[in-house]
Amino acid sequence: MTQNRPHPRSRRTFLRQLALGAGAAALGPALLQACGRGPGGSAESAGGAGGELVISNFPLYIDVDAPGAPGSVARFQKDTGIKVRYVEDVNDVRQFFARIQPQLAAGQPLAQDLIVLTGWMAERLIRLGWMEPLPLAEVPNARNLVPSLRKPSWDPEQRYSLPWQSGIAGIAYNIKATGKELRGIDDLFDPALKGRVSALLEMRDTMGLLMLADGQDITRPTWAAAQPSFDRLEQARKSGQIRRFTGNDYQNDLLAGNLAACIGWSGDVAQLAMEQPDLRFLVPDSGGVLWADVMLMPKGARHPREVARWLNWVYEPVEAARIAAAVQYISPVEGVREVLAKDPATAPLANNTLMFPDAAMQKKLYVFGPLSVQEEARWEERFAQITEG
Repeated sequence: MTQNRPHPRSRRTFLRQLALGAGAAALGPALLQACGRGPGGSAESAGGAGGELVISNFPLYIDVDAPGAPGSVARFQKDTGIKVRYVEDVNDVRQFFARIQPQLAAGQPLAQDLIVLTGWMAERLIRLGWMEPLPLAEVPNARNLVPSLRKPSWDPEQRYSLPWQSGIAGIAYNIKATGKELRGIDDLFDPALKGRVSALLEMRDTMGLLMLADGQDITRPTWAAAQPSFDRLEQARKSGQIRRFTGNDYQNDLLAGNLAACIGWSGDVAQLAMEQPDLRFLVPDSGGVLWADVMLMPKGARHPREVARWLNWVYEPVEAARIAAAVQYISPVEGVREVLAKDPATAPLANNTLMFPDAAMQKKLYVFGPLSVQEEARWEERFAQITEG
């Protein structure tokens, strides 16, 4: 994902849990018994002797406690006896990098045993040698990883990372505010929406969508190919077409009616639509940007055994299904769709092509390709000049 997810828990979290609470509770003893819990599920070998497992993640990126339906953290603690400190403190990946960089560069361990970050930031941290290989020998459920997310180019042996969730960058809009269905990126530049449009601070998502609309191949991005899209974005900012550049706080503006349309993320809009049914999410015909956030273990992590237990537990299809039902992103775990389909409360999600892309949707999704260190600096500098200008 992506750069920012900086909003507090809110009424929509409560609404989401009300909508999913029955289904989450139903994904309970019967299905757990049927699917089995695997090696991560027994209560032996608690982590108390070694202290608590500390996890940093983006906000609102996991199922939380609801009446009759404990959240994943609570269930994991009960199942394993391992204490967990789950901290939603990854608001901006660049800020987070700046915060952890001094310790890692000095060879000092972080408080965190596990961190969830964007793929491109994971690539940087792995390249710097600041991440530990994951204890995959103790994570048999890693075999449940969906094929499309196996062995990314920046971690070809998948020694250092496992995906947390995947998702799509596309267009979010309020059909009452736009007065019509939107069809593509060009609609964001319609003068009728001037001042009621926002774009993301995540450069790869915003630029990826614009470049796709301009007919460029973002799987092999080049500086020259990006210039028309940079120019178009810059002009839209200067003219006032784009109201502002946002992190996940675009959600609040969409709900408040300050935005008619914006570049946004699939799962967020699915959650918001529970509160505001006029919201839509569109993957343009020109293409959407597919991304994945991954779990990493920093160098010198104090609790690798507990990390292994967490990784194995969240890759159990039943547990992964609970998370997927709450956040409505693309689960990295095979078998989640089947689990959701078994319960009437969650069965509609099993047919959601934004969560389980079919062949037609897959043809529209592209992963932003790698940039060298020098290229990334140049792209980020130009993007910052536009977004901060």
